[in-house]
Amino acid sequence: MLYRIVIEEDEDGEFVAECPSLPGCISQGHSRDEAVANIKDAIAGYLASLKKHGEPIPPPITEEIVEVPT
Repeated sequence: MLYRIVIEEDEDGEFVAECPSLPGCISQGHSRDEAVANIKDAIAGYLASLKKHGEPIPPPITEEIVEVPT
């Protein structure tokens, strides 16, 4: 499955990654690449936990990009 993630750099220069489809699924890293690798592991663990406990797996977010004239 494909999940959208949001990555932001915090005030300490760390990169924080979050998966909006999975509430509370957040990770971080010293670099953007490390944050992406860490959030992939966090998502896998989150989904495994849902499956183990018989919880439904949220579908990935579907999004589109639209152009707005300015």
